[in-house]
Amino acid sequence: MPRAGRPGPLAIAALAVSLLAGCSAPGADRPVPTGTAAPVSNPDCGTAPVVLRGRFETGFPLAKALADEFTRQHPNVTWDVREEQFAVLTQNAPRLLADDPPDLVRLPQVSDLAGAGLLRDLDGYAAEFGWDDWPAAQLRPMRVGPGGRPRGEGPLYAMGFSTSVTGVFYNKDLAARIGFREPATLAEFDEALARAKQAGIPPLAGFNAGATGGLAFPLQALMAAHGSPAAINDWVFQRPGATVDTPANAEGARHLQRWLRAGYFDADLNATDYARMVDRFASGRALFMVDGDWEAAALDRRMPGRVGFFLVPPVRAGDARAAMAGPPTFGVPAGAAHPDCAAFFLNWAVTDRVARETTVRVGGALPLGPADAPVPPAEPGSATAATLAAAAEVVASGTGMDFIANATGAILAGSWTPRLQELAAGEVTPEEVLRRVQEDYADQVGG
Repeated sequence: MPRAGRPGPLAIAALAVSLLAGCSAPGADRPVPTGTAAPVSNPDCGTAPVVLRGRFETGFPLAKALADEFTRQHPNVTWDVREEQFAVLTQNAPRLLADDPPDLVRLPQVSDLAGAGLLRDLDGYAAEFGWDDWPAAQLRPMRVGPGGRPRGEGPLYAMGFSTSVTGVFYNKDLAARIGFREPATLAEFDEALARAKQAGIPPLAGFNAGATGGLAFPLQALMAAHGSPAAINDWVFQRPGATVDTPANAEGARHLQRWLRAGYFDADLNATDYARMVDRFASGRALFMVDGDWEAAALDRRMPGRVGFFLVPPVRAGDARAAMAGPPTFGVPAGAAHPDCAAFFLNWAVTDRVARETTVRVGGALPLGPADAPVPPAEPGSATAATLAAAAEVVASGTGMDFIANATGAILAGSWTPRLQELAAGEVTPEEVLRRVQEDYADQVGG
């Protein structure tokens, strides 16, 4: 719960867009486009019938909700939408963009695709729509250097609707049974997990099945708590010399191993998929769930007033809290049939009043956009209000990270997932996980 003297969640959220500039280095408030995108003039969808082909991520309703609202406001535009799992999008994106490019596609990872020339350089649209006038930190994760690396600089190859944040959802009814208060340190969180276990309450709902190792969520949070979110970002952005195999990250991985050995996750973790994890939490069969704000609105509908959310706390009280925080990215393929209309939709999604309200109501997330754009309100005491506040806190402290699964196109399915499944099964050590992931990463980025 909010401590005395701490600004309420809506007050914090209202500051978020203007605070995004705080993530930038001094003098870096405005990105300098460096791509070769041709200038564009008044891109829109026209008045003739248009069918936009979209490939979105299944289980995340925001993109489809925005598409439907866009059609209501622009009835000449209809959508042909296909939804696929995160891992499938990651694995199939190169072939999809080369052989059958849609107009808009959810892209968990953009470096390799940009380097291969499969994505449209959006700098021309950024100049036309005024995206370059936004705080630079909003767009930095979607910029890619020559040849696909490093990320964080160079032309803009994707856009997003919101700044999503990951943290810990908790069931307020179960929390009351053990006298839980939101923790100030990682040790306090550990104590709450232990108390839940002793009280017969499953501490953590988790997932780790299939081609998507869900343990990457708590692992990254623990690595950042023990180490440096900036160093993790350097690795994800493929900066020269960056490595995930560090002493601090090893301590985070050992911390996760202690949770596993203590039985804080369900015994069938490696057989549990994402949907089953969320259902377990929403059904009252776990106190905590490490997940992202994209579930906030759905949890508010299913468990109104009974869900809280906090960022994974630091090792030392008072230190800034870090979290995966950034825009879920959408790209316009180089071969898209209607690139101007797709870009017009992307701009509409972050500037239109109803679209921004939809992002909060359906996505539970903080909309991207101009620094002075108002943040639509959320219900006080709701999970959505808490996630908006958390996103603003991470933005203000500059401790947001991209997801470690986005470091390369193959790192999630081919490396993190099998290694974390082996860790959950007790077959490898935390140190072996990081060493083997780093070896795979080095092969994939060429050094």
